[in-house]
Amino acid sequence: MGRDEPPLKPPVRRRKSPSTPAGRARADDSAGCAPTFLPKLPRPMPPTTPPDALDYVAIEGAIGAGTTTLTELLADRFEADPVLERFEDNPFLERFYEDRERWAFQTQLAFLASRFRQQKELSERDLFRDFAVSDYTFDKDRIFARQTLSGDELQLYESLFRLMEPTVPSPDLVVYLRSSPERLLQNIEKRDRPYERDMDPGYIADLHEAYDQYFRQYERTPLLVVNVAEMDFVEHPADFRALVRHIVAPSDERSRYVHPS
Repeated sequence: MGRDEPPLKPPVRRRKSPSTPAGRARADDSAGCAPTFLPKLPRPMPPTTPPDALDYVAIEGAIGAGTTTLTELLADRFEADPVLERFEDNPFLERFYEDRERWAFQTQLAFLASRFRQQKELSERDLFRDFAVSDYTFDKDRIFARQTLSGDELQLYESLFRLMEPTVPSPDLVVYLRSSPERLLQNIEKRDRPYERDMDPGYIADLHEAYDQYFRQYERTPLLVVNVAEMDFVEHPADFRALVRHIVAPSDERSRYVHPS
């Protein structure tokens, strides 16, 4: 060692910071106190960017299942623009609820045209760059039509639907919010839309069964069935976090089922 060189100092062993649980316990031990552990933190939310495999997610469910609410929550979570059904633009909807048999055909054709137009707009977006989440699938239209139409009207509707269906985009994942007729009616009453105030419970029960039957046989896209009859992803953030984890989780299964724990 040269005369002008400073003497070497022994390496300094750094103490673990007390800001972590292990460091906090060690600092307390050195002070002669019992270890103090920090409370367990809640599980973090999944990343704000959805996985690459999901460019387009569609939320489905009967009237009152919460499809629009969940779509808006997911769009906010992933900073995406929600694709919401324009039901308020249907000029026949209020009359349909007053007299379903009289106005079913006009109402259904108006919905078919509106949904087809909106799906075509969606197909023109760059789904490889812009994540999209919708509160319905195009197939929804057929579920309702088969509940309200019959005979020649249903045959005409089916011919139009079959012409349109191949040209609309398919979701990478469909999330079916499966509820119960009782819970659906509670949600409908809670949101208090004027034309839904005299909703026929029998119609909701039939619609619930039609959705169940449709998704029991569904094979078009990957499907996530969520039992929301005893779940509240609006009032209980933990339910929403759990739901998001299931939606973004990679899976090789064609159909998955989620029940509240």
